[in-house]
Amino acid sequence: MARILITSALPYINGIKHLGNLVGSQLPADLHARYMRARGHDVMFVCATDEHGTPAELAAAKAGKPVAEYCDEMHEVQAGLASGFRLSFDHYGRSSSRQNRELTQHFAKKLWENGLMEIRTERQMYSKADGRFLPDRYVEGICPECGYERARGDQCENCTRQLEPTELIEPRSAISGSTDLELRETRHLYLLQSKLRDRLRDWIDSKQDWPVLTTSIAKKWLDDGEGLQDRGITRDLTWGVPAQFPGAPWEGMEGKVFYVWFDAPIEYIGATAEWAEAQGLDDAAWRRWWREDEGAGDVRYIQFMGKDNVPFHTLSFPATLMGSGEPWKLVDYIKSFNYLNYDGGQFSTSQGRGVFMDQALSILPADYWRWWLLSHVPESSDSEFTWENFQASVNKDLADVLGNFVSRVTKFCRARFGETVPEGGEWGEAEEALIEELSRRLKAYEAHMDAMEIRKAASALRAIWAAGNEYLQSAAPWAAFKEDPARAAAIIRLALNLIPFYAVLSAPFIPDAAQAMLAAVKAEGTPWPGDVKEALAALPPGHAFTVPAVLFAKISDEQRAEWQERFAGKRE
Repeated sequence: MARILITSALPYINGIKHLGNLVGSQLPADLHARYMRARGHDVMFVCATDEHGTPAELAAAKAGKPVAEYCDEMHEVQAGLASGFRLSFDHYGRSSSRQNRELTQHFAKKLWENGLMEIRTERQMYSKADGRFLPDRYVEGICPECGYERARGDQCENCTRQLEPTELIEPRSAISGSTDLELRETRHLYLLQSKLRDRLRDWIDSKQDWPVLTTSIAKKWLDDGEGLQDRGITRDLTWGVPAQFPGAPWEGMEGKVFYVWFDAPIEYIGATAEWAEAQGLDDAAWRRWWREDEGAGDVRYIQFMGKDNVPFHTLSFPATLMGSGEPWKLVDYIKSFNYLNYDGGQFSTSQGRGVFMDQALSILPADYWRWWLLSHVPESSDSEFTWENFQASVNKDLADVLGNFVSRVTKFCRARFGETVPEGGEWGEAEEALIEELSRRLKAYEAHMDAMEIRKAASALRAIWAAGNEYLQSAAPWAAFKEDPARAAAIIRLALNLIPFYAVLSAPFIPDAAQAMLAAVKAEGTPWPGDVKEALAALPPGHAFTVPAVLFAKISDEQRAEWQERFAGKRE
């Protein structure tokens, strides 16, 4: 049994996330966590809402609420949606937690003591109307690259170019809209990442099994231009982890907080500490996952994230852990993803374009979305959600192949043999051939799941479902029943045993349907199959079952057209 630590990138607190956000980190992380648990491993799967920085303050101001109150409410909303999509976190924490505050301040102090932080004076936009400095996202203006009129001071959402507030044309305050801005001097703490460049490079070079997407982004940041730059890790904000605190080895940081990208990854550790407290456990319970001198030496740590988060997880966060001089667990594998686009364009949180998590669950159960998103996850390149493809995938894979199989088998057995597994008859060549095929396909499925090749794993699972359908169609128990009821009983007995077999294999992708399948054949707790032949004889003659409700309803052309129109424009 292995010990596996899994984290997914933290979703910002500023509103409900769209399906592109979901498939870029949390959903594939959940798939892996569920699979590893099913294989008998000890898993710690944590995530949290990312609650600090300008996104939180601006969203709270727009909602007309104090930022702490806004974060309280949105954390509950996001936690509820995570549960709705059946994300199986061991703990879903908050970056505003006491644990994260204490850990962030601890790391900052250690970095300073180790000569990896310093105070620098810089010039920053100041709004006279607002009476405050404006961190990057508090400044809006025209993008100098593409002319987009609502570019932010850190990045243009339209062309994705990274920016500095001073580069914007006609800059204005995102708070008041005032254009009465000027550059003033302010002091900030800087993380001296450049001092760790060679150590980070050696560490990244040692990760020969990482996806090309991950390593190429990391090396680009290490090598492009002047190479890895020192980074300011404080901001002139009121909401966040205070940069001036009792025991801090510096002075003059009053009224400043740590930059959200400094404290957010530390919340992976913080969330594990929150989990321990919630379980009534002492600090040793969470430190055994994170401190190599306290038991984390045998932990395999895997991170899931979109490609835009890769630089912070391959460089900045490891720099924080390495620079502390303490034996913290570094990530072993980073599974990064490209972008999921929406129906000929891009998902956009600010513009409300596309399907958001709450909307998705309002029209269809989670498993429909989980299956499509995971079977089309943007691993090797960007992928695109279209309603036509979604409809075809649901109707063919879920309704016609899997759902129809379960329905046909249980209904036929009930009609001909009653609601118990029938006895009589023996397996023949067809059954032995099916067992051989399923054994081969199971190994392929497990290999893809182990390697986190998600699209290939979905394809392998679909092939396993299809094999059962092909067997059923070829063996034709409805025809055999007329002349040889015992033969029909043997066929349908094996087919009934395929239901819990399919359920266990499918549970990481479609957990609700898997649970319904297991409940129908009264086989809850069925373990991951070892020997396929044994698994397909697990339900003995006389074992009771029920005919389940329809597992997956087909999507009609009318529904597809209505949803396509509904989600094409801006949200209300």
